[in-house]
Amino acid sequence: MAKAKESSAEIVQGRLGPAERQEAWRRLGSEHFDVVIIGGGVTGAGAALDAATRGLRVALVEARDLASGTSSRSSKLFHGGLRYLEQLEFGLVREALRERELMITRIAPHLVKPVSFLYPLTKRIWERPYTAAGLFLYDTMGGSKSVPGQKHLTRAGALRMVPALKRSALIGGIRYYDAQADDARHTMTVARTAAHYGAVVRTSTQVTGMLREADRVAGVHVRDVETGAEIEVKAHAVINCTGVWTDEIQRLAGTRGRFRVRASKGVHIVVPRDRIVSESGMILRTEKSVLFVIPWRNHWIVGTTDTDWNLDLAHPAATKKDIDYILTHVNKVLATPLTNDDIEGVYAGLRPLLSGESEDTSKLSREHAVARVAPGLVAIAGGKYTTYRVMAADAIDAASPDLPGRIMSSITDKVPLLGADGYHALVNQADQLGAKHGLHPYRVRHLLDRYGSLVHQVLATADGNPELLRPLAGAPDYLQVEIVYAAACEGALHLEDALTRRTRISIEYPHRGVESAEAAAKLMAGVHGWDDKRVAHEIEVYTARVEAERDSQTQPDDQAADARRSAAPEARPEVIEPVS
Repeated sequence: MAKAKESSAEIVQGRLGPAERQEAWRRLGSEHFDVVIIGGGVTGAGAALDAATRGLRVALVEARDLASGTSSRSSKLFHGGLRYLEQLEFGLVREALRERELMITRIAPHLVKPVSFLYPLTKRIWERPYTAAGLFLYDTMGGSKSVPGQKHLTRAGALRMVPALKRSALIGGIRYYDAQADDARHTMTVARTAAHYGAVVRTSTQVTGMLREADRVAGVHVRDVETGAEIEVKAHAVINCTGVWTDEIQRLAGTRGRFRVRASKGVHIVVPRDRIVSESGMILRTEKSVLFVIPWRNHWIVGTTDTDWNLDLAHPAATKKDIDYILTHVNKVLATPLTNDDIEGVYAGLRPLLSGESEDTSKLSREHAVARVAPGLVAIAGGKYTTYRVMAADAIDAASPDLPGRIMSSITDKVPLLGADGYHALVNQADQLGAKHGLHPYRVRHLLDRYGSLVHQVLATADGNPELLRPLAGAPDYLQVEIVYAAACEGALHLEDALTRRTRISIEYPHRGVESAEAAAKLMAGVHGWDDKRVAHEIEVYTARVEAERDSQTQPDDQAADARRSAAPEARPEVIEPVS
């Protein structure tokens, strides 16, 4: 097995590799931090970046993997939330659209891209002006300038844009724009950027208790779920950014929270691009909410559902009922219906909604709440992926009474993520970069949209090992070097991390990553020093996970699906599940 060559003089920005992991453990046990953040989703990663760029000493700990919860299982959109206009949540929409603009133009242009949607019109007279008025607000709120405005289409024009639609499914349409990103890669890049600015970032590191000094929280007990080792991490403030686990961490702290979090399950399916002939995504009304058909490279993502979930928070399971719901609603408008045989991938995520009086999760607010629930302890929950940066800044602000001295204001609206600087120039140089490394320019552009200007680091990982620039077995959209880089620099500790989050092989191929597992595990072995037994174990655990997920997706209800999914072994078996 060829091992990636690495120059000793090379400095990799924000590297999360084996050596950095070992050093992070030493620092966690020996330093006194201003802030310890619990949770490696986008809010926690954002809070770590916010704190680090204010000059604070910050540590981020995550029990599993970066973005392993909600932040890798979203609709993958940076959007204002068109339906929130109807709920009169103008402030939320304005804030989200401002964040969308920042991401596209300054913070993450390599990761966040404009994407068009067709809004099919089905009612005569009133629907077009009503929708146009809403979209006019949408196009002008929050300083939106980087995406085109709405365009009105006749039925014939809409069908030319989306030939897949039934003629009877619409009387006209309006095209508008939002933005999308690979949520898991974006979250990981936020965390790496935080590490670049000095944050200690460590995954597979579970909080098992709180440290106390008199009546205040003064840090956390943590456990390395890979080795079982335990240490204490001291800090002036602890911030609970655990999303749907917020209430569990509150119970661990022995404090009563100011709000409660309710988990709403959202399921998406992934189908090949040629199954829906269209130049644009679509947004479709349902009786409960909306259904998105979202372009995703050579695929479409179709979703989502919106139902209560009260079972395993780590592994929400999609059911046959969920999948049938999506197929039924999208097939109402498609000339050629989708079938179960068309589905390449399925994923289920949990929205951390603030609990309210409504029993309908689709009507619960997507506003976030932040509270100093005890001296030294802040909790933040709710919100939506798009506004993660605002949530992060609010969380650090809320911790300020517990921090020594005056803290600086948030500046993350001015801080590009790693890979953003130089990205646009590299897009123009894709041909030259491809020629230098023997890659097709299309392949280089694909890499640029995943790594931005960090592409040089990725390609340098293959120096002396040109075979690493060949496609990965079973997943030709990805290069072997991407798996090596994921393990060496992006914090991927297990095969599951690489196949489900650093790449999206687990949802983009009908085999769900099984046909790539052996090749990927052997590539990771070269970084982590795995022996044959460990390689076989990683493959076995990953394959069992895929089989359990497939099985759960044939079950009629949540209880049955959860039982099948929960039967699969954990990649991190030392994780302690909270007791509710």
